[in-house]
Amino acid sequence: MGKIRVRVKAPFGEIVIEGDSAQEILTTLKTMPPQFVNEVGGLISSNLAPSIKTQLNGIIELTTEGPIITTREKLTHYEAIALILFASDQNSSTATQIKRLLASSGIRSMVPARLNEMTKRGLVFKPDPARPEFKLTTQGERWVEEVLVKLRGATG
Repeated sequence: MGKIRVRVKAPFGEIVIEGDSAQEILTTLKTMPPQFVNEVGGLISSNLAPSIKTQLNGIIELTTEGPIITTREKLTHYEAIALILFASDQNSSTATQIKRLLASSGIRSMVPARLNEMTKRGLVFKPDPARPEFKLTTQGERWVEEVLVKLRGATG
């Protein structure tokens, strides 16, 4: 009988577990500590991923007021809102704060309406429905990283 391979998707990529039997794979999975994925993800993001400041250089300026979009490239309102969230503390902010930061960036947008549409698309969510804060989803973060690649290609 051939080897059995299991691919587990993780936030940082994929974990592949291989064994001669299903029992061997189950045993391997049971011996993995619960915090394994979080620790590996933390190591990968801190050691391999460029710092957020490096990623945003020339696109967003981090000010005491909050992140301000400085790129002169054409952005959709969705991209602008997502970039502000991406550069914000804990990838979250309120609609009012986002609107203020976009205005400082020279962008006018109906932020609450765009956030509602972005929620339907799975790009943002409200961690606590009782609070006005929005946060990027993992899908939203990946999308912003693609937007950053596009912008760096245009500016670099």
